[in-house]
Formats: sequence, C-alpha cells, structure tokens
Amino acid sequence: MESQAPHPPPPETSHTDARLKIYFLPNVLTGANLFCGFVALTKIVEWDQSSNYRDIQVALIFILMAAIFDLLDGRVARMGGAESPFGREFDSLADIISFGVAPAFLVYRIVLREVFATHQELGWFIASIYVLCGAFRLARFNCLAAQAGSGGGREFLGFPIPAAAGLVASLTLLMMRLNELGWMEERFSRSKWRYALPVLMLFLSWMMVSEVKYPTFKKLDLRATRTFTRTLLAVLFIGSVVVLRERILYWVLPLFFTTYLIYGFIRPRVSRKVRHEIEDDDEDEPSLPY
Repeated sequence: MESQAPHPPPPETSHTDARLKIYFLPNVLTGANLFCGFVALTKIVEWDQSSNYRDIQVALIFILMAAIFDLLDGRVARMGGAESPFGREFDSLADIISFGVAPAFLVYRIVLREVFATHQELGWFIASIYVLCGAFRLARFNCLAAQAGSGGGREFLGFPIPAAAGLVASLTLLMMRLNELGWMEERFSRSKWRYALPVLMLFLSWMMVSEVKYPTFKKLDLRATRTFTRTLLAVLFIGSVVVLRERILYWVLPLFFTTYLIYGFIRPRVSRKVRHEIEDDDEDEPSLPY
C-alpha cells in the first residue's frame, strides 16, 4: 500500500483574526495620519528652493493634521473598547513617518543643508539622530505597553514624538510668518533663526529618549460634567482661536507644545491637587511609564 504524506493542519483563520482585532474606525484614523505624513513628504520633495515657501507651509499643515488624527485614533479606540496590539503597531509605523521622517527631512531641506553647506553630512546626521531617537521612543513605548498587557496608563516616558513634531512644525510656521511680516531682514533659510531649529532638533531627540514623564491625558472623560467656569473658558478659548486664527494661531500652537514640553520638568514639583486639576486623572489607576 502506497504511503501518503500527512496533510498539514488547516489554517487557524478565525483564531488569527480574533487575535489581531483589526478595528475599522481607529485604524482608518491611523491611516489618515500616515496619509498626511506621506503628503507632507511629497510637498517637501516638490518644493523648489528658488520659489516661495508655499509647499513647505502645506507640508507643515499636513504634519499638524497628522497629529490631530493621531490624537483621535487612540481616543476613539479607548472610547469604543477597540484597543489592540495591531492598532498599537500600526500607529507606531504611521508615527515614525509623519512625526519622525517628515519633520527631520523638512528641517534638513530648508535649514540644515544651508547651515552646513560645506559639510552637509553634519546636516543629515543631525536629522537622522531625530529619526533614530523617535524610532527608539516608539519601540520602547510598544515594549512597555506589551509587558504591562495594555496600551493604557497615565504617563509617557519621554517626550511623545507627535508633540515633538508638532513643536517643530508650529515653530517653523511661526518663523516663516515672522519673515512674511518683515520681522526678519533676510530670507528665513538665511536668517539667524535658522540655527534655532538644529539645536531644537537635538534637544527634542534627547527628550524623546529621556526618562522625563509626561501625562497622557488618556483619562480625560469628554462626557463628564464640568464646572460652569471651566466650560465657559474652554468655549471662549476655542471661539477666539477660530475667529482670530489668522492672527493668533501662529502663536497659540508653539505656545501649546512648548508649555507641554516644559510641564514635564516642573510636573514633579507641582502639588498633587494642582496636578489632578490639570491632568484630571484617576488617582486609583496605576501609573505605567509608557
């Protein structure tokens, strides 16, 4: 009797699909984040150095839009109970493009290649440090989250890469705005302000891999009741930004990201009551350093 080779076991399709848990809406928002990062890179590549900075401004806006989508995808996942390892990994892949490669390439293209015109290898080396530290930051986040068995937690370990990219993008927009208003005598890429961005990139690179802790604000409950004063101030602030966006938006965004950066340093010295009011967290939830 002719022997037959044993048949391989049937693939565990249903088990694999259940383990991956690819939720639709959070991953669509993550995909929008990645799309914005790709468009930003495209605009940076298309920018003609002899022309104006229209393409660069569009690229910066798309980086900031990617930050908004990155904020929404996590909140939607948590509100719907749709957090999963797949979503966490997909989010990190999108983040390294939108908040790592795109800002680093942008700063290199408009500033670093001219600052280090005679030694351009220094320019791309500084940009690569930012990308490497951002990737290290995301990998560390995923490892800590996997060890804890959840993507939750009330603290980030190190400055988050979306906030770092938001600070770089908003400050660049502000500098370009000041140049348009004539506050800088030379073109932006040739002015003395060009030295600020390389220093900022190196500082943010260090901050991303540091052990300074930042609140995640993941426990903010949008459905919770608020005091009348807090609600009124929030409405007035949002309304003023919408109405006066052309005048104050260039200042509000850098101020917002800079305040968050500084808050990590002063946070350990803030009283628990004040910290609770700012972060609005749950004291009973354990703090995990993500």
